[in-house]
Amino acid sequence: MAKLIVAYALWAVGGPLGLHHLYLRRDSHALLWILTLGGFGVGWLREFFRIPAYVSEANQEGEKARRTSTTLPSVGLVRFAGQICVGIYFGSVALISLNTLSFFYLIVLPLSVGAGIHLVSCIGQQTSDLQKTLTTCIITSSIFYGSKLSPLPISIAASVTAAQHRRFKPPRKAGSPPEPLGPRLYRLSLAVLAFSAPLGYCIFLNTTATLYYISDCVAAILDMFWFFPWLRGVVEYFLLLPYKILCTLTGGSYYEDSWRKVLEILLNEYSKREMDAMKVLAVSEGATLEEITHSYRELVKLWHPDHNPKQQEEAQQMFIRIQEAYETLMHRHKPRKRE
Repeated sequence: MAKLIVAYALWAVGGPLGLHHLYLRRDSHALLWILTLGGFGVGWLREFFRIPAYVSEANQEGEKARRTSTTLPSVGLVRFAGQICVGIYFGSVALISLNTLSFFYLIVLPLSVGAGIHLVSCIGQQTSDLQKTLTTCIITSSIFYGSKLSPLPISIAASVTAAQHRRFKPPRKAGSPPEPLGPRLYRLSLAVLAFSAPLGYCIFLNTTATLYYISDCVAAILDMFWFFPWLRGVVEYFLLLPYKILCTLTGGSYYEDSWRKVLEILLNEYSKREMDAMKVLAVSEGATLEEITHSYRELVKLWHPDHNPKQQEEAQQMFIRIQEAYETLMHRHKPRKRE
């Protein structure tokens, strides 16, 4: 029999790592908490009010209702939102660590997103049709092929499919002994290793590329909401939050100005696309807006197709590259102009 006080104690000590879910034999929930650090912290706090229900379920008080129920489980808004968030999260991890694999957008990315969504679908007494969820992911991924934002539509479509095919898990046979802890931990370890190994390899061997992608994502988000001056401060606050928590737990001092400078350096790091654009326009890093514009105008005059009748095709291609490079660097300078 699971005890409420033990569950709360494990929730307080190791809740973000799913210790209380391991105690209550909610292995899918424990795996999700390990991979997301307690549902990005929000799910862990929410569980303060949910633990009594989890304990009742672990003590099989919900088994009778599940056994006799012929209706589908209700659609939970929290579960649906969690499926979308975790699907995007798994897809983003795949974009960072596995994007060099063949058939990435056709197979690897949809399987990654589908795995995250199905993991949320299997929490508690519910489950869903994995085959149909993965099929929806593959079809949606082919529609948004090549887009870095594709995890969002894939997650939404697959979450809808998972909700449509939701069902109760089959009840455990009466009198059957519970599964030992060893095999459960072994499966969880394999799942965590499968999730973290590609990401760890990418971070340690491709640190620069990883920082470029992260800075691109953060810069794109900030640029989308530039007309909300307070939003940049909110995003920065959440980026600094893990560091603040670490300093609080370790008793270290919080040098906010120094950390802000580190954050600013990260956000101002040039992406690979911007580096290529600077090569096309023949400008150096840190070039001013006036220098970029001057170089652009000179190159446009030099490579305009009307001025190169003998090599018009080559001039046309170069002219397009110059235009694209100029737009890329102007996009980088836009937030600075608005500020």
